[in-house]
Amino acid sequence: MPSKPRTAVITGAAQGIGRFWALRLASDGMTVVAADVRPCDETVAQVTAAGGRAVAVLCDVTDEASVKDLQDEVDEQFGGADVLVNNAIAYAQGSLMELTLADWRRVVSVGVDGLFLTSRALVPSMKRRGWGRVINVASNTFDLMLPGLVPYVTAKGAVIGFTRALASELGPYGITVNCIAPGLTRTEQSWEALAETGLFDRMATMQAIPRTEVPEDLVGTLSFLASDDAAFVTGQTIVVDGGLVRH
Repeated sequence: MPSKPRTAVITGAAQGIGRFWALRLASDGMTVVAADVRPCDETVAQVTAAGGRAVAVLCDVTDEASVKDLQDEVDEQFGGADVLVNNAIAYAQGSLMELTLADWRRVVSVGVDGLFLTSRALVPSMKRRGWGRVINVASNTFDLMLPGLVPYVTAKGAVIGFTRALASELGPYGITVNCIAPGLTRTEQSWEALAETGLFDRMATMQAIPRTEVPEDLVGTLSFLASDDAAFVTGQTIVVDGGLVRH
């Protein structure tokens, strides 16, 4: 174990999967910095109630100045980040002809520009320490031929490419870079949007494990990739979707 608690920065941590990941890394003994464009007070409250340590930072991952403020806050309070979980996403659904340039730019800006800005800001402290974990979030939709998701799938494909390229760059510094690709996961937000469509049940019937994915199904993979045990695992995309996508 490290001599002092490691610090994990999680973007998109105000709700959903990001909140569950914050709770798990805190239970693993890390101090969690919950970052989001929305307040993360509830995430911090849940981490604290469970006996963990967390702080909330407002951050727009698409804004360079906002990400710099996040970097400064993490450096000042904790001497830098040890783990970065790039979880922030944006979403737009519709056919190519229905989507606007603003839709495209919003999804790609959060999913790709945000990835670049947060990694560039927080990796230097990992280099100084000679240890680090960058964990990016893709989606199993990259492997599925689903219509109406062009910006989202494009952004998630870029996440996988970014992961592979950055792994080669940072390996000599003791930093691993990996990617988790969840399937359709039941959160409060996804259930509210999709429950009446029957999509959860249809997806479950096609999986090797025929039930709906929940955030708890994802926390073990994150915990492993953020640990010392994953020191020789890098550049990988781990699909966690109950066996719907099989490589």
